[in-house]
Amino acid sequence: MTETPAAPKRSAIDRFLNIVESGGNALPHPATLFAILALVVIVLSWITSQLGLSVQHPTTGETITPVNLLSVAGLHRILTGLVTNFTSFAPLGTVLVSLIGIGVAEHSGLIGAALRQLVLAAPRFLLTPVMVFAGVMSNMASEIGYVLLVPLAGLVFLAANRHPILGMAAAFAGVSGGYSANLLLGTIDPLLAGLSQEAAQIIDPAYTVSPAANWYFMIVSTFLVTGLGWWVTERVVARRFPDAPKEDADGGIEPMTREERRGLLFALVASAVLTALVLWGTVPADGFLRNPEDGDLLNSPFLQGIVALIFAYGVVAGVAYGIGAGTIRSDQDVIKGMGQSMSTLGVYLVLVFFAAQFVAFFNWTQLGLIFAVNGAGVLAQLQLPGIVLFAAFILLTACANLFMGSASAKWALMAPVFIPMFMLLGYSPELTQIGYRIGDSVTNIVSPMMSYFALIIAFLQRYEPKAGIGTVVAVMLPYSITFLIGWTILFSIWMAIGAPIGPGSPLQYIPAG
Repeated sequence: MTETPAAPKRSAIDRFLNIVESGGNALPHPATLFAILALVVIVLSWITSQLGLSVQHPTTGETITPVNLLSVAGLHRILTGLVTNFTSFAPLGTVLVSLIGIGVAEHSGLIGAALRQLVLAAPRFLLTPVMVFAGVMSNMASEIGYVLLVPLAGLVFLAANRHPILGMAAAFAGVSGGYSANLLLGTIDPLLAGLSQEAAQIIDPAYTVSPAANWYFMIVSTFLVTGLGWWVTERVVARRFPDAPKEDADGGIEPMTREERRGLLFALVASAVLTALVLWGTVPADGFLRNPEDGDLLNSPFLQGIVALIFAYGVVAGVAYGIGAGTIRSDQDVIKGMGQSMSTLGVYLVLVFFAAQFVAFFNWTQLGLIFAVNGAGVLAQLQLPGIVLFAAFILLTACANLFMGSASAKWALMAPVFIPMFMLLGYSPELTQIGYRIGDSVTNIVSPMMSYFALIIAFLQRYEPKAGIGTVVAVMLPYSITFLIGWTILFSIWMAIGAPIGPGSPLQYIPAG
């Protein structure tokens, strides 16, 4: 008689994450939960307004008080804003436009063929670090990572006979958890630098902060996040999502046909032509895709229109592949592909509707501003030494990120408090900005306030229909904790060494004269 093999022993971490997932998924459907939270915000706005809660805005000195939505004026605002809250929700247009273009590439067979070729050509053990690294690099243009890379990572892992959620988790960790790591500068760098400069000029009116102020630290952080993400994926998350029980990892992947190879060649040529056009508009100093006023690339139509480029690449490459492979024979096939991609978004649109109301209501009440300012004030009064103070600052930012998703909005509030305080203690604004960026990044992946959180839930539900907020939090929490610890250690070592964190960006602030 054959004995039944004993079930593998689960570690304490596995048991804890299972409790987190079960508890989170015991909550109502995410759409229902967002609707409930929107109602809670309305009631909370009334309670806090009755209590007379208020704070002083650190920049303007204006008194910030809760806005009561449980009033006639609040009711009017809810009624008139219900539609625009939904239609103006930032990720909605990005997702719809991107998926129309991607739908052509998917319907023509381009994505499936390209992924099979990738899996057949790439060593299986490198898929995870490649996905994390690609996620980190994609956050230079933010939306492309959430909209394109995360679902593609699931398909890549599925083609390699690994659990698709494992691939999506790795990519999401890089895109969102590694938001402040990159080998290149992105649009967020000049935005944060401008806010830091304004705050620094409270103490030193002549002080300037470069958009490249954190570049050296970001480069090192790219490899740190990639390594940590790789380790968490394989050592922690993979235990909860084991591979398919197949003896041959590539056994389920069919070889490329002659038509598919021709289609890939056509798609490659078409993409190369489009890329050459993009380079023509971005490489020259007076390129037509640069900022027409000063030739800047960071604040240019190129980066601002990255979603339109995703659409263009999807349509051009998809049509080219379809012509070469014989899967597209008329314009009707193209339109059909676009329509099919839209038909999969029904649940997501419902999710977005209620999530948009919750986020809008929370912003209207000003409760996020009040929580952030109060938290900053508490930390400012602790008067902790050096590394401990910055570690507390990173932790505070990470917690504040659970309530306010916008990196620039939080920094606009926190910079005028912490940059002057740290400057008076001898620390440069650039160093303070790094601490903020670490805290702002590590909890993105577990914060329902993050704009693309609902989209990630929808992606996971393709493979786990019962997945909800608890699933996402349980899957991503190990990344969040590991990134927080690892990044804080790197920050502490950097402080101890005293190396510059960017071009012309020292750690210490020395007053002029």
